[in-house]
Amino acid sequence: MNPQTLKLFYEPKDRLRLTIEGEKSYHTVRPAWAAPLSRPNTYLALLDGKGDEIVTVSNPNLLSAESLAAAQEELRRRYLTATVLIVKHAKQEFGATYWTVETDRGTRDFVTQNLQENAVWLSPTHLLLLDVDGSRFEITNVESLDAASQKYIEMIL
Repeated sequence: MNPQTLKLFYEPKDRLRLTIEGEKSYHTVRPAWAAPLSRPNTYLALLDGKGDEIVTVSNPNLLSAESLAAAQEELRRRYLTATVLIVKHAKQEFGATYWTVETDRGTRDFVTQNLQENAVWLSPTHLLLLDVDGSRFEITNVESLDAASQKYIEMIL
């Protein structure tokens, strides 16, 4: 599908909508990256209010400037990532890991489950944690953390 035929816009101001030129309109649209880790900023899936795929755009930069801006705003909200500066505490209980961390957005408590799927090493020192609510916590360089934080990471992972 030609990305230029897609029009993303807010109406009302907090609801993203989609009109496919000459075809159909959708009252609620949620953009999501189809492959956020392996192909960042490519393959933008547009989902309807039920979470079903409407269309996937392989190169979002081909959208009109207005549509791209609207999609980027929604993605910014959805993929809000906090950078972990210090791991204050971490413990495992019954398959869940409970974290207390200091981030660039303040102190956060969160829970991860199944670390085989929700702790993703992006490089040998770059770690991404996904909590049970879908929030993302990034440790850009585990080796640059203080010794206590590194010990928690080593103990848990």
